[in-house]
Amino acid sequence: MSELTSMMNIGKEMAKKLTSVGIDSCEKLIEAGAKDAFLKLKHKYPNVCLVHLYTLEGAIHDTEFNRLSEDTKQELKEFSDFLKK
Repeated sequence: MSELTSMMNIGKEMAKKLTSVGIDSCEKLIEAGAKDAFLKLKHKYPNVCLVHLYTLEGAIHDTEFNRLSEDTKQELKEFSDFLKK
């Protein structure tokens, strides 16, 4: 199993948080997907925000989070906004 910090956008702090919610490898993050991982993080760490969701999506697709397509960003923003309701 590959270490989370080997993924783009995933630093030590994010890796610690992911591990604390049961996502302790690259494979598990990819399997869970950004939205599910974000939901788990949001449950335990209510202050995680949209940028965290972008970071997760970017890590899964091996791209910098600020280089995600506008469509992807919009979809993730709608998901994040939905969770606030």
